[in-house]
This record gives sequence, structure tokens and C-alpha cells, in this order.
Amino acid sequence: MAVIGLKSRPLKVLTEDQIRDIHFAVLEVLEEVGVKVNYRKALELLADIGCKVNFDTNIVKIPEYVVRKALSTAPSRFTLFGINPEWDIKVDLDSIYTIGGSSALEVLDLDGYRRPATLKDLEDLTRLQDSLSSLHIMHAIVNPQDIPQYGLDRILFATIVKNTFRNYYSQGQGADSIRDQVELASIIRGSIERVKDRPPFTIVTCLISPLIQPKERVEEIIEAAKYNIPLYIEVDAQMGSTTPITIPGTIVEQTANILCGVTIAQTINPGVPCIYAIASGSMDMQTGVYCGASPETNLLHIASAQVAHFYGLPFQGGTTIDAKIPDAQAGYERALQVLSCILGGVNFVHLSIGMMDQMLLASYEQCIIDNEILEAAFRIAREIEVNRDTLAVEALKEVGPGGNFLTHPHTLRYLRKEYWPPKLTFRGTYSYWELDGKKDMRVRANEKAREILKKHYPKPLDELQEKEIDRMAREQQKRVLKSYRIG
Repeated sequence: MAVIGLKSRPLKVLTEDQIRDIHFAVLEVLEEVGVKVNYRKALELLADIGCKVNFDTNIVKIPEYVVRKALSTAPSRFTLFGINPEWDIKVDLDSIYTIGGSSALEVLDLDGYRRPATLKDLEDLTRLQDSLSSLHIMHAIVNPQDIPQYGLDRILFATIVKNTFRNYYSQGQGADSIRDQVELASIIRGSIERVKDRPPFTIVTCLISPLIQPKERVEEIIEAAKYNIPLYIEVDAQMGSTTPITIPGTIVEQTANILCGVTIAQTINPGVPCIYAIASGSMDMQTGVYCGASPETNLLHIASAQVAHFYGLPFQGGTTIDAKIPDAQAGYERALQVLSCILGGVNFVHLSIGMMDQMLLASYEQCIIDNEILEAAFRIAREIEVNRDTLAVEALKEVGPGGNFLTHPHTLRYLRKEYWPPKLTFRGTYSYWELDGKKDMRVRANEKAREILKKHYPKPLDELQEKEIDRMAREQQKRVLKSYRIG
């Protein structure tokens, strides 16, 4: 049984005419400015399908008919497969899911210390996220700093798939990395052919603004497409710095860059799932730093969802918050971010759990708090059912003026459907809060995280699979380190 996603009722910030204007601007940029693709094989591929390629500058200019052909084979509906089928994700342009945190270099641990992330943190934070009701797709929330960074992606893969039942949102380090991850996935599925049929992981490939596609990222697009691995083709723009300061100008750059990546993927393997993805933000003009939680960033992600859907592509949006600790700033930033994404029709709300401080920090406590915020946001976004029974005219007739509905059958019938019971939020009186120890939300989140980590040990793989994936990942990393003459 697959995960059932929330169906969106999108908040729209662009009119149809404005979306068409953006579309024509995207075509103009693709045809007249072009994209710098730093991989000879991709340049040759694009030249063969009708693009104008300058092999000296690596600039590719893509005509409209080439883009249209690529989009005609890029699916709007597909499945992302969990390690366990219960976590299969049915993707379309209306359903909404969440993705966990990504690639923080530091953690805020349960003792209150900020320190470099370790491999043990990756294991524990993956287990912690796996227990959360609002998380649908798992990412590697930290990049452990106590192991070599070359070949890190293989160790991340082996660690994640042992600690979650969900689809794994992975990333690579070039073409060899994708092939190695397919080989690791074959231990889960039984063969490479079964991986192609039901890949338990996806690949995100992050392009550079403005309009640059690095060699390693393009290699990843090509290799993932060959193996039918779904692709999040992502641009991480910074409005006012790497892209124009205006929201429409940033959308034009993002879209042109992403559509170039989609064109490459669809040329290699027509029909391979491609997701329009961003983790874009604004540049704070007072400090010069990336800002993931500004109102402008939220508006950018809502508008980008509309543009992605115009092209028939599912959309990944959402990014980190700017707060440094789980405080009032963290709460309001995350709440505004995820609620705007969910109401705005973002199909994959990315970096939605545990991420702080411009993606540098992962917090155990914030994981628990974010789950609470997401549950509340999903409740707000859920459709209100209006029918004769929910209008409750009969119940009003039976109770009459001056009565109460506490014990009425209508209340009991709708209690679980209508009422969201918080797990972390304290709603008792002040005196009860005093009796409970006057705990603020961060303290309660800390206690909840400790409780989960003592008890929650998912076992998606059997012992032999775990040992073989560990062995294979270590051998793969050794090979990578040897190629760099390290270790």
C-alpha cells in the first residue's frame, strides 16, 4: 500500500498571462543566451538533436522545438519506490509530500552542543526522522565530518538504507558514483534490472546559477537516466547575487537551466522521471548571506511551482530556515515556509525537517518540532468536507438552544476526522503547565527525541544485506580514495 499524499488546493501568485510571459522569456534565454554545459559528451548529444553548440565556449543554445520534444516525454505521473512498498510515493502534479534534511556539516545535539556531524549522527538522525509521521522521503541530513569526503556518497547510501523504509533521496559525485549506487541498490532489489524497474532511490543533481552545468552534474544526469533513476534537477539560486533580484528574473534563469537538464535526461532515456527542483533563496542585502526563510523566498517557491506545473513537471521546493537554535524565530520561519509551500502546490517540500542556519546545521530537537509544524500545516491545507452530515443540522435540532455537543454521537463520529491532536504542543492551563515542570517546547522536543532514539530501530534489510552493502560501500570508497591518491 503506497503513501497517500495530501491533494493541494494551490495558492496562486501568478496569472496565466504572467506564466506565459515567463515561458516566452525562458525560450528567449535558451535560444539567445544559452547554457554553459561543461561536458563534451552532452555537448555532442545536444548538437545531434538540433541545438546550436559552441564547442570552444561550451555554450548550448536550445531551440523551442527541442525543448517541446523533451517535455513531451517527461512524465507528470510516476511512482517513487520505497525500500518497503508501504512507502511507495505516487507522484502527480497535485499530491504533496515531504523530504527530510540535507547535508548539514554540523549538528546541534541533545546536550545542547554545536559540533561537527559524525557518522553516528547520520545513523541516529535517520532513525529519528524515520519515526516521524510527516516525513515521506529520506535524505542524508548530515555529511559526516569524521570520515573521508571523497566517496562519501557511497557511505551515506549504505547508512541511510539500513535505517529507513522510505525512498532515499541521494546525490552523487559523478558518473562512477551513480553506477556504484545502482550496484548498492541491487543488494536491496536482487539485481540491477530490478533496480531499473523499481529504484529505491533517486538522484538530485545541483546545477549552478547563472546558467552553468558542471561536468560531474551532467554525468550524473546521463548515468541516472540510463538506469531509469528518477532525477531531481535542481537549481539553488540566490536572488540578487547569482540570479536577478526580481522573482520573475530568477524563475527565468532557474527554468532555462533546469529545462536544459531535462532535455539531456529525456534524450538519453525518454520517459525517465524528472522533477523541477529548487532550494533557491534570496541574498540578505544587509549581511550578504543566503536567506532561506525570507518572504521573498517563499513567494519564489510558490511561483516556481506554478511554472513547473505549466511544463507538466512535478515540483520540489522548500529550503532551510535561518534561525540558529530552536527558538521563536525557528518556529515562525518554518511555519511560514512549509505552510506557504503546502498551500502553494509544492509537490515535494524539501529540507522540511531539522535543517537550520542556511543549511549548515541539523538539530535533533528541531526535527521533532518541525514534525509538529508539518502536521498542523497539513491539517490547515486539508479539504473541508461539506455535506448534509457535516452541516450538522440534525445534531443542532437534537441538542437545541443552550445544549452542548460534548457527548453527542455526531461529535464522537467526527472527532478523529476533524480534530488534530498535537503530540508536542502543550494546551493545558497554566497550573497544569507548572505541574508538568514549566517545560518549553524545546525541552519537550528534547525529551521526545531521546525517547524515540532509545526505542526506534527500523530494520528494512536483513543481516546479510546489511553486511554486503557495508562491505561494498567501503570497497567503493577505497577505490575512490585510491584514485585521488588518498589513504
